[in-house]
Amino acid sequence: MFVPQAKILVLAMLSLLLAPAAQAANPTRQFYGNWQKHQQGFAYRSYYYKPSPNYAGFKHHHVIRHPKHPQHLYFYNPYKQQFWGRCPVAANGKPHYSLLAEKDRSGDLEKIPEKAFPPYADLPPIPESTDGETLDLPPDDLPDLGEKSKP
Repeated sequence: MFVPQAKILVLAMLSLLLAPAAQAANPTRQFYGNWQKHQQGFAYRSYYYKPSPNYAGFKHHHVIRHPKHPQHLYFYNPYKQQFWGRCPVAANGKPHYSLLAEKDRSGDLEKIPEKAFPPYADLPPIPESTDGETLDLPPDDLPDLGEKSKP
């Protein structure tokens, strides 16, 4: 009689210890991939997201760090083939984001005038979401683009 109760207690304790590991194994709603170098000299990483919490799988956009604009990270929508905003590389933990107006978005970063980027504001929603969940900024592990001095 005592042995089954001990087994139940051990199983209960094990389930409490394993619960955080099970939660960690579940993917989050948004995350960033590793940096990749592009043959044209810039670096990019994928931004994976779920438009809604119950969306099966993930969609993705890209975050680009370009040597001509090393002080910003640019967000690119591969489905629409256009840049849609940017954040500073040195946000210092602040939720800074500059969301381009629809009319100012382009597939060519050089065709977007600097004045088209509004002042930094709060983070935008996760792309295509309607529940108010905001985008997570990328980690601060910047790729080496061969710059002489980092921003």
